[in-house]
Amino acid sequence: MARRGVPDEVSERVLDRFGEVGLIDDAAFAQAWVDSRHHGRGLGRRALAAELRRRGVDNDVAAEALSAVSTDDEVVAAQALVSRRLPGLAALPKEVATRRLVAMLGRKGFAPSLAYRVVADALASRS
Repeated sequence: MARRGVPDEVSERVLDRFGEVGLIDDAAFAQAWVDSRHHGRGLGRRALAAELRRRGVDNDVAAEALSAVSTDDEVVAAQALVSRRLPGLAALPKEVATRRLVAMLGRKGFAPSLAYRVVADALASRS
């Protein structure tokens, strides 16, 4: 609103009123964002936390929303991403496929230990 020339006191009153009537709810936004991005794009907790930070969500609110994503949920999401990508890497040596898959999971916000474990399991079952 400041970019549009709205005085600070007016914008504060408007935003306060929006919060009172439930039009602004960071917790609901964060929860919906986490649900959507984790299930839709398969993002891990680190990537989700970074996205919420970029959108100005308070760290405590973000942590609460991220608590809905369990370690098992992350494993399932990582396995789904790897299984989708694995057929395209079938002709590559195991080391190259491992490096590419782990890097992909890292970009999606998964912890390195989880990424290596999921990739190793997927490649072992492929052989």
